[in-house]
Amino acid sequence: MKEVSFFELMLKAPKIMKNPLRFHNRKFNKLGDTFRIYLKPSYSVLFTRDHELTQQILQKAQKKYHKSPLQSEKLKFYLGGGLLTSNGTYWRQQRKLIQPSFYKKKLETVASIMRKVILDEISTIEKDLVFDVYNFTTDLAFKVVAKSLFGYTSDVATMKRMQYIIEKIQSDFMLEMRLPFLRWWREISGRRKETKQLSVELQGLIYNVIEARRHSGEAHDDLLDILLHSTYEDGTSMTNDQLVDEILILFVAGHETTSSALTFTLALLGKYSKIQDKVFTEVNNFSDNANHLMGLFEEATFTKQCIDESMRLFPPAYFTDRIAIEDDVYGNISINKHQEFLISFFEIHRNPKLWEDANAFKPERFSKDKIKNYSGIYYPFGAGPRMCVGSNFAIYEMLVTITEIVKKFEIISTNDQIEYKPLITLRPVNVNLKFKSRNH
Repeated sequence: MKEVSFFELMLKAPKIMKNPLRFHNRKFNKLGDTFRIYLKPSYSVLFTRDHELTQQILQKAQKKYHKSPLQSEKLKFYLGGGLLTSNGTYWRQQRKLIQPSFYKKKLETVASIMRKVILDEISTIEKDLVFDVYNFTTDLAFKVVAKSLFGYTSDVATMKRMQYIIEKIQSDFMLEMRLPFLRWWREISGRRKETKQLSVELQGLIYNVIEARRHSGEAHDDLLDILLHSTYEDGTSMTNDQLVDEILILFVAGHETTSSALTFTLALLGKYSKIQDKVFTEVNNFSDNANHLMGLFEEATFTKQCIDESMRLFPPAYFTDRIAIEDDVYGNISINKHQEFLISFFEIHRNPKLWEDANAFKPERFSKDKIKNYSGIYYPFGAGPRMCVGSNFAIYEMLVTITEIVKKFEIISTNDQIEYKPLITLRPVNVNLKFKSRNH
């Protein structure tokens, strides 16, 4: 198997930090769909865009693989032991408890909360003003998560502080992941300790909200109420510490990925006016039933295709990782226990061997009669048992936001290219849009 040495990685570190996706693409094209990369002199991972190997790791032989120490230990250091960072028996127990809270029928209870937040945020858009839409979608997505979890917005200062800490943790963790050989500097400089202290502060803020809810005796019909009343098979429920871990993960995973996906989709609609016109036509034909969650999923079919295609081109969760917990075999590759993998969804989604006209925006790929063709090569929310638990939540949020914006505004792009920056998620950069009133 071909390799990227630690020396080469060190030599090219500044360029890789600037845009690692270009480096990944060059290496995949040169070395093949799976290659070994040395992140330290004695520590390597297998990096892959092989969709069949990905299916084996995430689905067919998923019991032989766990989340790697990158998430189960390093990310856990900052975000606690929730669904995203746990493994094994505890993960299965938590998944079984939490997943029903995000079924479509269950989400009907919070759908009206989500819709109101989104409409309130859209009402603040200034027409005919060019602005970076990512700041808008970030605030919107954060408020949707906060309201949906807590049923009310705590004082503005607390919410802003929580948002700042989450973004700081993500930024600092990204440095640790990209440049693991510089962790010693983060330790002696105190940077790692400072970030951990911020994490502890954030956990305390969430703990206080949970305690206040437990003692209030009030019902809010939000996700916190649902989680508080969810019980294990023995009839017990989550402790406050467990709730803190899970809510912290929902905040982190639930707002930045959605804001990125929303921004990319709005940018693409602004760039392709004919496709935007088709969304507008669909929205104008909505019945009153589309004001409800299930009805919107049924009627916004083309809008959903636009979101699907946007998340193919720009998957916010653009990679994942796994570690083998026992030996395995894939083709002529012998996989030893403890072997770590990095899986590039970004590369799988744009691989011309798998997708016709791979870099083009074609929502019709995901029409009802074609979508099955992509079941094994499309991973917007991961795959297998660890597929994102909040996918229905995210899609509904995006459907409401996009349909309501298109109903009210014509989206006009001022950029020739859609720029992005790969951090923990794939983040849009300089997406400057103008919203022109439709005057109807």
